[in-house]
Amino acid sequence: MLVYGDVTRMERADALCAAIAAQLRGLEHQPPGVERHAALVGILLKAGELVQGLSDIEFEKMTADDLSARRDIGSLLLLDLARLVLRSWRQGLAGPLAVPPRVTALLPDLRAPCSLCVKEAEGYSFYGLYPESYAEAAMRSGLAANTTVIGIRSIGTSLSAMVATAIGAPGPVTLRPAGPPFQRRIAVAPRLSHRLLRDPAACFAIVDEGPGLSGSSFGSVADWLEDHGVGDRRIHFFPGHKGGLGPESSSCHRKRWAASPRHVLDVDHLLFERCHGLASWVSELIGPLERPLEDISAGAWRKALLYGHHAWPAVDRRFERRKFLAHTIDNTWLVKFAGLGDVGQRKLLKARLLAEAGFTPPVAGMCHGFLVEKWIGGRPVAPSEFRQTKFVEHLGRYLAFRARCLPPPATSGASLSKLCEMATVNTKEALGMAAALRLKGLIGNAERYEGFMQPVDTDNRLHRWEWFAGGEQGFLKTDALDHSAAHDLIGRQDIAWDLAGAGVEFGLSMQQSAHLRAVVSEGCSRALNPDLQAVLELCYLAFQLGLWISAKPAAAAEEVPRLEATASRYAKLLLRRIEDEGA
Repeated sequence: MLVYGDVTRMERADALCAAIAAQLRGLEHQPPGVERHAALVGILLKAGELVQGLSDIEFEKMTADDLSARRDIGSLLLLDLARLVLRSWRQGLAGPLAVPPRVTALLPDLRAPCSLCVKEAEGYSFYGLYPESYAEAAMRSGLAANTTVIGIRSIGTSLSAMVATAIGAPGPVTLRPAGPPFQRRIAVAPRLSHRLLRDPAACFAIVDEGPGLSGSSFGSVADWLEDHGVGDRRIHFFPGHKGGLGPESSSCHRKRWAASPRHVLDVDHLLFERCHGLASWVSELIGPLERPLEDISAGAWRKALLYGHHAWPAVDRRFERRKFLAHTIDNTWLVKFAGLGDVGQRKLLKARLLAEAGFTPPVAGMCHGFLVEKWIGGRPVAPSEFRQTKFVEHLGRYLAFRARCLPPPATSGASLSKLCEMATVNTKEALGMAAALRLKGLIGNAERYEGFMQPVDTDNRLHRWEWFAGGEQGFLKTDALDHSAAHDLIGRQDIAWDLAGAGVEFGLSMQQSAHLRAVVSEGCSRALNPDLQAVLELCYLAFQLGLWISAKPAAAAEEVPRLEATASRYAKLLLRRIEDEGA
């Protein structure tokens, strides 16, 4: 099934340098506390993206990772910034914070007038991965200062700096695994190879998020080291979780993973077992908490809502964010991971715009990656209400507001041709070749609609369980911030993608769908093409079908029937659409 996609964006290296310099100057005027620390971490992440992008340009030219003056400068910059982050963290986010003169002196040497392809780090954006946890794990590792630290690009660029700082090691080297997703390999030029292997007694720390389905990125670096005479006991892994390699991993990689030292600090230890943890940050924002934060992650939020157990919607754990309820004397608040650095700040801006317009709950602010907003404890919208004129017009105003008023996401979305390819592949895998061929015939030449496409910050998550009765406009949307830049294939799209999703999710008739399209067209001052919407409905159904089918292998046993029922609904709707339009 085609479900996942890489989240990338283009940045100018000189613009990134200017932004880093400006943010460093801003730190001088910020008082101690979580906001200053979060800003400092954001600077480290931005510098990691800068160094990653510049390193990848050199990699593409050389078709291998090699030494260069620019890469050495980038390593020094990250090491200095990581030291600042670690000092702030170990001081309990308090105390003075002086930026070393070398940091600002190094930036001009990286101010290249070129465009970089920056790959957003999934761990920082979606999965609650904190660079501080890698530093804590490194300090507990027992590794010596002569350890050679290797970061796997992309996210390993900044994470490896935290590991190196924590053990007092020299600046890290970063490598770019390439090749098929489950069979990654690295290419190391002779000069860099000599530097990596010059100390025959040194241990190696390999740093990345994951591992995922295969762990082949970790495995590719360890394979290279073993091929060059490094014994497996000298190879230490710094992953993002304590689990094993995924089902696509090779047997030799699984064997090595089980035998090699691994150093992980669970994020819950980072957030909850320190006096300056998440509860403290949240209480500074909304006032004293009456009791500990209540974990409602991984579908536990369904217990806190007015759903009977039999009516629980399905949950796809792969895309569930960490979330908690915070209870104060007069309110309940949702504390949900939204992302570190610029990712979180962009979502905070979006949340405030939507809340001020009355479409989503009020927002209190951001706490180092966690967005805090009012908890919706009201009544879920009844199925019969979704097809009433009042809701259809509210939905139209909401979608038009997104298209007209929200800043476009920094990252791109799938092209129309890619969406059509996904639809064909998923339909073939789920429903067979005959259905896929009929679908492909219905879609036809997708390029004829490219001129109508105007990507905006689409919602991409209009499912029925996302809506509650309440607020000044009568309805409130939940989970409205993440899905146009999620770790999936879709990304930002034309607002017609949300029109397609609405028609499917709410079972709108042709007349209701036309009315919704008219409201959105009027609200964003552009005509929306109904033929494009019809093509996108087929793509939407195929994506949802693939999404829920592919969620089953990682699901708990009690969740599987819900996932199967959800996937079955999309399969029936897709088959009906293929048969009706192909008749």
